[in-house]
Amino acid sequence: MTDKHFDENEPVEEPREGSEANASGPAPDPETDAAGQSVNDEGTNGEGADDELTVDDILASEQTPEAAAEDAALADAENALLTDLKRLQAEYANYRRRTEEQRAIDIERAKGEAAKGLLPVLDDLDRAGQHGDLVEGTPFAVIADKVRSVVERLGVEAYGAAGDEFDPQQHEAIFQQPTPGAEKATILEVVEVGYRLGGVELRPAKVVVAVPAD
Repeated sequence: MTDKHFDENEPVEEPREGSEANASGPAPDPETDAAGQSVNDEGTNGEGADDELTVDDILASEQTPEAAAEDAALADAENALLTDLKRLQAEYANYRRRTEEQRAIDIERAKGEAAKGLLPVLDDLDRAGQHGDLVEGTPFAVIADKVRSVVERLGVEAYGAAGDEFDPQQHEAIFQQPTPGAEKATILEVVEVGYRLGGVELRPAKVVVAVPAD
């Protein structure tokens, strides 16, 4: 048997259709499966990620009208409860503010009642001082200082002095004296000192008022 000489320049005969090289048919498409259906990276049999259903979609699709109405009723009830809670908080804040204000007023009234009982004592001390009976270092002067200290701790303030402008809201004029050179009503003499406690007037100052002469 003679070996066939192979010439590199001789063209190679390509297998014809229907030969043993193509007996098994064309190569399968890597993008198709055994059933000939397309397969992509996102899913099987041509189904992509956009076709997948989420849990919310499933729940929404399965929600009945009765369930939707129940959810709406629950939401309305929750909103009503929140509104009631805010209203109660506002009412409590107003109640607490009014209570604190009333308490402060009651405290001032109690202090005022206690101070009013000391006003005649203060008047006697003032008269004693004017007559020179409160000599420094004497027992009477020591007692007077203690009484005045108690009144100051209560917050009581004295007002009304000669030369002050007359104010009918604070001063009680027991006599008006025409005075040459007076341009407006001023206090000429304090007959009884006035006292106040914060915004509460315990007693108006009784004064003699100098008024312009006609």
